[in-house]
Amino acid sequence: MTVVYPVLVVVAVLLTAAAITAYVVLLRRRSAALRATGLDLAAFARPSGRRRHLPYALFLAALPLLLLALARPAAEVDVPRVSGTVILVLDVSQSMTADDVKPNRLSAAKTAAAGFVAAQPSTVDMGVVVFGQDGLATQAPTADHDAVLAAIDRASAAGGTSLRQAILVALTAIVGKPVALPADGQAPDLGYWGSATIVLFSDGEDSSGGGSGGGGAGGDGAGGVQTAADLAATAGVRIETVGIGTAQGATVEADGYQVATALREDVLTNLAATTGGSYHPASDADQINEIHRSIDLRITTRPETVELTGVLAVAALVLLTAGGLLMISWHGRIV
Repeated sequence: MTVVYPVLVVVAVLLTAAAITAYVVLLRRRSAALRATGLDLAAFARPSGRRRHLPYALFLAALPLLLLALARPAAEVDVPRVSGTVILVLDVSQSMTADDVKPNRLSAAKTAAAGFVAAQPSTVDMGVVVFGQDGLATQAPTADHDAVLAAIDRASAAGGTSLRQAILVALTAIVGKPVALPADGQAPDLGYWGSATIVLFSDGEDSSGGGSGGGGAGGDGAGGVQTAADLAATAGVRIETVGIGTAQGATVEADGYQVATALREDVLTNLAATTGGSYHPASDADQINEIHRSIDLRITTRPETVELTGVLAVAALVLLTAGGLLMISWHGRIV
C-alpha cells in the first residue's frame, strides 16, 4: 500500500504536539493553584486517577486525523475481482459477403458480436481476432469494452478462410505467446486457461479444406483444424461457435468467379464439441448473450487508488464523540 502524505501531515504532528504541551502546562498550573488553597486535591478529582485525562486524550487523537483528512490522502490497494477472458473471433472471408442474411453475413456477425459484448459484465476481459486466410489480433484482451466494440466495427471482408489459423491466433492472445501446431506431433504446453473462452462467429466454410478433409495434423485442412481445437481443449479453453448464414446459402464473387457458399453447421458444431463448447445460431440472440454464463470465472486482483478521507473523518468523529460523552458523564458538561 502506497499512501500519499502532503505537507499537512507535518502540520498535524506539530499542532498535536503543541496541544499536548498546552494541556500539560494548563494541568500543572491548575494543580499548583489548588495546592496554594490548601484544599484536598483528591476531593476534586472526578473521576480520580488517570481516567480524567482520557477525554482530552481522545480529543487530541482526533485532531491529527481531521488534519490528515483535509489533506485527502490516498492509498493504492489490490482489489480482488471475479473475471474471465473472452476472445471474439470474426470470420471476414469473402464468403461472409453473402447476402443470405441481410444485409450480409459479415454485418450480421458484427451485430451479433456487438450485442454479445454489450451483454457482458465489466469483469470479463475481451479481445478481438479477425480472420480470413490468416488470423490477426486487432484488440488484445482488455476490460475496455468500448475498445472491443471499435475493433469489431473496423472489421471488413477480404481473402479466404482458415479456421485453424483463427484458433491459433486466439490462443496466442489468451496465453500471451505465439502458438503453432506441433511439427513433430508433440503438443506444446500452453498451461491451463479454464477462465478463457473463444467465441467464433463464422459460416463454417474453410477454404483451407477444413470442411471437407485433407491435410495432415500439422497442416491446413480438417486435420489442422482438429489439432488446433485439441490444443484449445487441452489448455482448458472452451470454443463457442456462432453460425452466420443459411443452409440454402448464396453465391459470392471471388477472384472473378461466382462461388456458392452455405452455412456449415456440422463443422461449427463439431469444432465446439471438441472443447466442451456449444453451437449457437446467430438468430438466437438470447442464447448467444448467455454464453458468458459458461465461462469459468477466476479471482484476480487489480490495483486501484482509494481515497482515505472518509475513513479518517469517521475515525476522528468517533473519537470526538467518545470524548464528549465521557466528559458529560463525568463532569456534567464538556470542559
